[in-house]
Amino acid sequence: MRKNNIFKTLIIVLALAWSLIVLFPTFQLSQQQDKAETYYSEIESRTTLAGNEIRAALAAGNLELAVRDNFDQAGGGTVGDVVATVNKLIDLDEKIVKNEPQSIKLGLDLQGGTYLVYEVDLPKLLESLSKERDDTFEASIAKVRAQVRDEGLDFFDALQTVYQEDGIRLNRYFGKRSDSDADIVASLKSEAEDAVERTLEVLRNRIDEFGVSEPSITKQGARRIVIELAGIQDVERAKSIIGTTALLEFQLEMEPDVIGAMLSEVNRVMKRQQAGGSQDDLTEAGADSLPGEGKVRKDKEVSLEDLFGESSILEDRPGSEDDGSDSTVLLDEEVFQDRPFSALLADIGGDIGVPTKNVRTVERILNSPEVKDVLPNDAEFVFQNRATQIGEQEYYRLFVLKKEPELTGDKIANADVQIGSELQAGQSEVGMELTGEGAKIFSKVTGANVGKKLGIVLDGKVVSIPNIQERIPSGRARISGMANIEEAKDLAIVLRAGALPAPIEVIEERTVGPSLGQDSIRQGTYSALVGLAIVIVFMVIYYRLSGLVANVALILNLIIIMAVLAGFHATLTLPGVAGIILTIGMAVDANVLIFERIREELRHGKTVRAAIDSGYARAFKTILDANVTTLLTALVLYQFGTGPIRGFALTLSIGILASMFTAIVVTRVIFDYFTNRVALKQLSI
Repeated sequence: MRKNNIFKTLIIVLALAWSLIVLFPTFQLSQQQDKAETYYSEIESRTTLAGNEIRAALAAGNLELAVRDNFDQAGGGTVGDVVATVNKLIDLDEKIVKNEPQSIKLGLDLQGGTYLVYEVDLPKLLESLSKERDDTFEASIAKVRAQVRDEGLDFFDALQTVYQEDGIRLNRYFGKRSDSDADIVASLKSEAEDAVERTLEVLRNRIDEFGVSEPSITKQGARRIVIELAGIQDVERAKSIIGTTALLEFQLEMEPDVIGAMLSEVNRVMKRQQAGGSQDDLTEAGADSLPGEGKVRKDKEVSLEDLFGESSILEDRPGSEDDGSDSTVLLDEEVFQDRPFSALLADIGGDIGVPTKNVRTVERILNSPEVKDVLPNDAEFVFQNRATQIGEQEYYRLFVLKKEPELTGDKIANADVQIGSELQAGQSEVGMELTGEGAKIFSKVTGANVGKKLGIVLDGKVVSIPNIQERIPSGRARISGMANIEEAKDLAIVLRAGALPAPIEVIEERTVGPSLGQDSIRQGTYSALVGLAIVIVFMVIYYRLSGLVANVALILNLIIIMAVLAGFHATLTLPGVAGIILTIGMAVDANVLIFERIREELRHGKTVRAAIDSGYARAFKTILDANVTTLLTALVLYQFGTGPIRGFALTLSIGILASMFTAIVVTRVIFDYFTNRVALKQLSI
């Protein structure tokens, strides 16, 4: 007598029950998202807000206020009607947020979002590690960049090659004098690997703060990082938060007489260049002043070539990039002959201002070797991070700060968004809380420099430069000057997450719109259903009632695959859908082998029960071999593949394991159920 199948039946029932329970939140979420879309469309039709703006306001918690401010009477209805819809959407969004973590995650290609590939800028990392940076160093790094870009060489191989060709020892710029080139390269490689790992950790922290649901952040190769942000359409904001180096420094402004002397020196260098390099044409100048003080500035647009001719001071340095900047500048002609550099500047409220059109030219002048040679080593010119509108002209403030920072961002314990008071009332600010050590340093610096300006510099740009009114012992500071609350939030995020150990640059970026994602879902679903229908019809026609048994197992197989994806928070991608479609064919393949074996046994005259027993026994090894081989291939693809390949391998692996269970266990239990209760003389196969 055939043994009892109660245990197998119990496993099947439990598997089915678990699958349905796990998939229920996904089913709910699908319905809720469809309903939410109708609310979004209704709000969009009755206001001037775009879809992305509505979603952003909902996420920020101020959707009702945004709707009231942007209500469009032409859309029909009243403000109250739209607010009622807003309240429904808010309640529904809370349910969606609750169900999302328990549902099947859709990948970037299905949900829409942002795909970014970053590369750690190793040349910039080396610049920060070098003992000194001169023209030879800059030229060699430029050659290394070119070889890596044009010839595809490894960065450190190219570094060694360039330095050997130029006859330069690496210990001139790195390590100790006693270190060999091989030791230094090994040390630099270790620093680079550490920088990539720390960059990966910082980016994870930033993206977590950004609030992205289930982001994908993976390392690719030695120095690249792949970031997938499903559901994020604001790619520029994402890039801003991710790519900001976030090197925060507190630097004191230089004394006014030092600033005047530095301007005077730059003017002298430029006059020498105009005079063909003759020192005899120069006269000693006193402390300089800006052209706009006490009079109306009369700007005139002049060609750089007419103004400076072929002066070497305006040549691009090795490694610099041609940014297509204007070939003309605005200057005060009355000042130009005596003070050519000051003629490019203006006085704006006692600060140095540079017209937007002149910024690139001023940067080239200040970065030229001739000018850098005459400027003090402990001071630097730093631009403000954004332009100031004065009349019809935009100006960037230019400050002269001490090069050595008094305090850096690594002493920040926390940062959050605040609303300013007093003179900054209603404006967004970033409040910072310093660590114990940072608070002591800050107290000492502010106490010793009352009345001076302290520049808050982020990534080489002045964010704000407040006057020190008194000693600040509390360890708290504020950064004002934010354009809006979003900018303040983004700055607080990067300050909390910490600075990147090296700059990163975007190598590749893709944005998949939600409509394209929906099209992919529809097409993928359609393909899967068509494939499923063809297989079901074929099995019923060719294997009759036995084919119907195989179809039951096939449907259960699909349910288990989707349940595993939801239960283990795996991500379903478009290649993953392809893996499911392939699984549909592979799932019935096992049953085809079993059924053909059963047919063979029946032709040999065996009874139905004996034929079934023998068919399953003889087909098992073949099925196991085929599935194990495919599973090993899928695991290799998952281990060594990236992105789409991993998605395909994941669903294929789950499908193989599920098909083994359904094709061998489920179908056998069904056959045993009927053969135990009915004495079959003939099997419909």
